[in-house]
Amino acid sequence: MRYIVHDHRYALNIFTTNSSFIPLYREITDVLDGISDKDIIDEYDSNLRGNIKSLSEPINALIRSRLIAKGWRSESAIFSEPSYTSGQRWRLDFAKEKISIEVAFNHGEAIAWNLIKPVLASELNHVKKAIQTSAGVIICATENMKRAGNFDRAVGSYEKFLRYLMPMHTMLPTPILIIGLEAPKSFYVDKSTKQIVLYSGL
Repeated sequence: MRYIVHDHRYALNIFTTNSSFIPLYREITDVLDGISDKDIIDEYDSNLRGNIKSLSEPINALIRSRLIAKGWRSESAIFSEPSYTSGQRWRLDFAKEKISIEVAFNHGEAIAWNLIKPVLASELNHVKKAIQTSAGVIICATENMKRAGNFDRAVGSYEKFLRYLMPMHTMLPTPILIIGLEAPKSFYVDKSTKQIVLYSGL
């Protein structure tokens, strides 16, 4: 997959120069780099009977299966106290050693919460922690991916995440890398038919 990145508090520099982060970051990029347009099409087609309409579900499924295969923990609890271990609110999508990951294809209103969760996982807290990370990665869709992938218009985009960073800067002391997934090069999802359409000449 093609993607662009924006680093908050020097996350990219940390991920590419600090020996304790380099292998973890490489696993993330290996997963994203390894997802081809054909992989997405095959996953989308295999789920059509589930009446899906966008690329969010197949991309999420591909990322999930490949991160888990590399030893990333899915639905990792941030806190260990029972009051904060049930449901999804206090859980990370993925975590491994020093990095937490959120795959944020949800409503734009959840952007602030998606940014806060890596901070909760990385900073000290009065609530007993179940995990202690040091940095976060948020994977989201760019506006061009939203259009080509027929995402719901209300889904928070990479561009919108970046707009949140400035006013929330002091609230986000944790290094966070925002990864924006770009539109597929060879196809798009037709809005009316929900079918994959290949670009001609490719």
